[in-house]
Amino acid sequence: MSRKDTVNTLFMRKPEGSVPVAGVEKNTDRVRSGAISAMGASLQEMTEGARSAARLQEQLASGSSVVDLDPALIDHSSVSDRISITVDPGFESLVDSMRENGQQVPILVRPQPASPGRFQVAYGRRRLRAAALLGRTVRAIVQTLTDNELVIAQGKENLDRQDLSYIEKAQFARRLEDGGYDRATIMAALSTDKADLSRYISIARSIPEYLVQAIGPAPKAGRARWAALVDRAERKQHMLEALITGPDFLAGDSDARFSRVFEMLGAEPAKRKPKAQEWKSPQGRKAARIERDDVQTRIVFDERQVPEFGGYLADRLDELYAEFTASLKQGGRQ
Repeated sequence: MSRKDTVNTLFMRKPEGSVPVAGVEKNTDRVRSGAISAMGASLQEMTEGARSAARLQEQLASGSSVVDLDPALIDHSSVSDRISITVDPGFESLVDSMRENGQQVPILVRPQPASPGRFQVAYGRRRLRAAALLGRTVRAIVQTLTDNELVIAQGKENLDRQDLSYIEKAQFARRLEDGGYDRATIMAALSTDKADLSRYISIARSIPEYLVQAIGPAPKAGRARWAALVDRAERKQHMLEALITGPDFLAGDSDARFSRVFEMLGAEPAKRKPKAQEWKSPQGRKAARIERDDVQTRIVFDERQVPEFGGYLADRLDELYAEFTASLKQGGRQ
């Protein structure tokens, strides 16, 4: 049964008729007074309370019911499908809407298997957070779900209501795999096939987690741009930290942050043209070529002119470096 059909069924149910208390004859003409009247009212209240509790228990056991729950009794899913962002502009609008119009769509929860009386959310975390902020109960569909059914419902709801961005899908797939879920369950949760799932997981495992968190969901960036960003980030990780921690970077929205990182990593920095020089042996023959640029120095020996000298030099690098640092100290440069 789909979630829509489930909700329609719940709201189209006819109210149950009252159940008479066995052995008690209803008499509207009799007027009670004093202690007998008070006792009757208490018994009636207790009976109605017991009936309400029984109905709630029946609803929970049926596997598909809408109840009002205390948000404090609801735990989050063990696998996150969203990238947490500091600023969520749509959340304030959701809070205002729920304040004025109430909660229109129930969330989905399951009874916590290991904690009787507690629940775990499958979807609707923003509605849950808004209800908690407003100090209200949250309307929830309660269903008994397995772990696999929980993550499948979680993925499908977010795909149907507010599509996950590409990187959120990739991160969700990776987290599910890390959590021990099989590929069939992950494909069902993301409504995807084997090839796409492999690409999702490959992208998620290739890009640093800190970079994803810094950029955010970037809903306009698809697979091709994230794949290109992965390649660029591997070659230029040293350039990222200064960019993503700057206040002007954090002030932009998620798509703007992605574009800044993408453009910065794509721009090849101007490199100093390598300087080359030759070293000649005492006999005046070209024995080595020395090249220097911004990041490295290369010395290539001609083994035909100076056989085994390169190996001799390599064996003495520690000694030569010690002499070099000592000379710096003597010259007051360190």
